[in-house]
Amino acid sequence: MRLFVTSIIVLLGMTSLQAQLGGESTYQFLNLISSPRQAALGGKVLTNVDYDVTQALYNPATINLDMDNQLSFNYSNYLGDIRYGTAAYAYTIDRRTQTFHVGMTYINYGSFDGYDENGSNTGTFTGNEAALSVGYATQIGYSDFHVGANLKLITSKLEQYSSFGIATDIGIIYIDPNLEFNAALVIRNFGTQLTTYAGMKESLPFEIDLGFSQTLENVPIRWHLTFENLQKWPIGSPNPSRATTDLDGNQTEEKLTFVNNLFRHTIIGVELFPEKGFNLRLGYNFRRSQELKILEQRNFSGLSFGIGLKFNKMRLNYTHSRYSSAANTSFIGIQINLN
Repeated sequence: MRLFVTSIIVLLGMTSLQAQLGGESTYQFLNLISSPRQAALGGKVLTNVDYDVTQALYNPATINLDMDNQLSFNYSNYLGDIRYGTAAYAYTIDRRTQTFHVGMTYINYGSFDGYDENGSNTGTFTGNEAALSVGYATQIGYSDFHVGANLKLITSKLEQYSSFGIATDIGIIYIDPNLEFNAALVIRNFGTQLTTYAGMKESLPFEIDLGFSQTLENVPIRWHLTFENLQKWPIGSPNPSRATTDLDGNQTEEKLTFVNNLFRHTIIGVELFPEKGFNLRLGYNFRRSQELKILEQRNFSGLSFGIGLKFNKMRLNYTHSRYSSAANTSFIGIQINLN
């Protein structure tokens, strides 16, 4: 345990806080959705403290005794020929009632045709990345706060280039069992490259997320509210297709208001019958909707919906997420209770 804490402290000292979004850093797969349940609730949920062992991949503070001996596998046929998946397992050491968590995220980008500078075919190549994480959480004294951390080892191979990195996720969660209300703050991918692809060091996809959830009284619904990428404001960029042109041919780009940027940080989700053997889930990701929707065409970008089924000691989850008219994804997962 001392080695685990020391590793995190050393890692924190090696990095600096920087705002990161897609296209601005390496190892972007680290922020992919970790499970069908996450996907169905909009893509990022930080506050589920229950049997869902995959939740700890996004917020290690949620590691708890209910995850003991739970094994989960999740797979997504992502955009294009990209395929990725996650796996997670937790084990409780009875002597101290400590629960440790192990997780894996893997992505394969498919096959590509290679060409040299003269346009001659050099054959096919592929690319894949993976991250192995080890996590632990503990209660802060006798309070309602819990804190946890994941230590991640990252490997990436893209054609003939490879890279290795290390990162940590640090999370804290407040749990009010009387109100069935949870609030969580997570700092993700705080780390560095140990080896680079071609001699140029790149930053990791650092991210800060804030989440809330609560089960309504006398109604079998749990709502989820997440604010993502709080490390960067504004988060949106003007859409060139929404630029206006006056009679003189002068173009004025789209103006993004404070409210527009606020919504782009926001994800909402609801879960019907959250504690039963059959669950219905619905989520909406505002940033995905704004960035991927087609003007003057309704395609429900940003919307996701899924179901969860429990059979004895096995749980099945399925989610369908809308990205655009040309690209939608499905996510399927299975969790097995090995007790």
